[in-house]
Amino acid sequence: MKNDNASNPCNQMILKQAFCTMVVQESQDTKLTQSDSVCPSQQNRSNTSLSQFSGSSQHFTSNENIYYEPEEYTETDFLLPNQLYGRSRLTRSPQPKDANVSGAPEESICSMVVQILVPFLLAGLGTVSAGMLLNIVQSWEVFQEITEILILVPAVLGMKGNLEMTLASRLSTAVNAGKMDSPREKWMLIAGNLALKQLQATVLGLLASLMASLLGWMAEGQMPFNHIMLLCSTSVSTAFVASLLQGIVMVGVIIGSKRIGINPDNVATPIAASFGDLITLALLACFSQWFYSFIELYPYVLYLVNLSFLCLIPAWVAVSSKHPASEILLHTGWEPIITAMLISSIGGVILDKTVLDPNLAGIIVYAPVINGVGGNLVSIQSSRISTHLHLKHSPGELPVGRQSCSNPWHTFFGSGANHRSAKILLLLVIPGQLIFLHAIHLIKGGHTLPSPLFTIAFLFASLIQVLILLCMADCLVHCLWRRGKDPDSYSIPYLTALGDLLGTALLSIAFLMLWCIGDSGSV
Repeated sequence: MKNDNASNPCNQMILKQAFCTMVVQESQDTKLTQSDSVCPSQQNRSNTSLSQFSGSSQHFTSNENIYYEPEEYTETDFLLPNQLYGRSRLTRSPQPKDANVSGAPEESICSMVVQILVPFLLAGLGTVSAGMLLNIVQSWEVFQEITEILILVPAVLGMKGNLEMTLASRLSTAVNAGKMDSPREKWMLIAGNLALKQLQATVLGLLASLMASLLGWMAEGQMPFNHIMLLCSTSVSTAFVASLLQGIVMVGVIIGSKRIGINPDNVATPIAASFGDLITLALLACFSQWFYSFIELYPYVLYLVNLSFLCLIPAWVAVSSKHPASEILLHTGWEPIITAMLISSIGGVILDKTVLDPNLAGIIVYAPVINGVGGNLVSIQSSRISTHLHLKHSPGELPVGRQSCSNPWHTFFGSGANHRSAKILLLLVIPGQLIFLHAIHLIKGGHTLPSPLFTIAFLFASLIQVLILLCMADCLVHCLWRRGKDPDSYSIPYLTALGDLLGTALLSIAFLMLWCIGDSGSV
């Protein structure tokens, strides 16, 4: 009878299903569901069992009763626990390179161009609007009396690279890796990252204002204390409000792009910058003028504003520490954004000194355009390379032939999708900047046209800037990955800050050369 029962097909199926069942213990916050199992008669069993990890101690069990000790989170760990993220957390064995484990949409050259082009043009028009707005507000009383506000401009506008674009890159990687499928984990991840971003915006705004005050004091030899307080209040308020608004928009864009099947790496970072410059600059101008009206009669308002934002810091720390991914960045994510802020402040000094010269004052319209376009394009490339490394390679492991950065032209010549995107991004520079120059001409009223020499100089400066940035992105992202650093959190702040510095410097040189040869820049 036992042999008959054992040979019964129904009983065999029950035994096989029981043998294939894997039990996963519930962690502190998350309970992973059982993966789709297959019968040994249909497919060889994998050597890797489903793993689950968190910051707390836990057990891993399988039908072999093997015990595994969890690992602590590191900067390059995955944003959410998922066993199909390129390799096993237990064996560190890579998945097949051609396996479609990420769920990222396949891209043709045509789809890549379309996905990049639309947000790129929107972002460019946003920077054009920011440049025109900056040209208007520079004549306001507060900008005339406290010229150090111009030093704040590149640093505050650069926060979209430090914060918004970094958030977009991290969440884009999570989406492409299938890490935002669980609603509870998705919103925990989003809440942790948004709280972390508000904390970083508050601290960066304060540091940027102190840096602008220091540079202003070094240049002029004096700096009234009420001016320092106005710079602090303006910078912190602008950074906080702009970061909150753009963060909410960013989350909606990434979730929406996932639902309609668009690669968020192509659209998230430029959309993060599309109207980020305009919104941030408008807030900076309004807050500075508003606080300037209180500086004589009600100076205590400035103290209360600064104090209120500082009192919110413990709340942001508490919320961001709830998720392990944002908790890691809470301790390790300050170096790149603070360094980037310092680099952008140097660009602000160049802009401030250039604008003070009446012969070079026209640079203020074009500086946000060249800086914004360069930052937008390099952030796309950085995000794409970072996603590729997260999906295909272990931390510290580099693709074949990428062990060094001795050949910068490798960025543009190769068979991979990232090589194609680098060439596409570089080819977008000249037609894109021509469109933006024409838009500036129309907004000005169309009374004058940019001179041929000015157009050539502007396009050449922009092309050199983007060429250098794309080569640096390819080298920097791979170097960070080799050292175990997460490129999503480290690369974009450095690259956008260097883009601001390069763009402002190259544009200043172009304006200076045109002035030396007697070209007014318009006809």
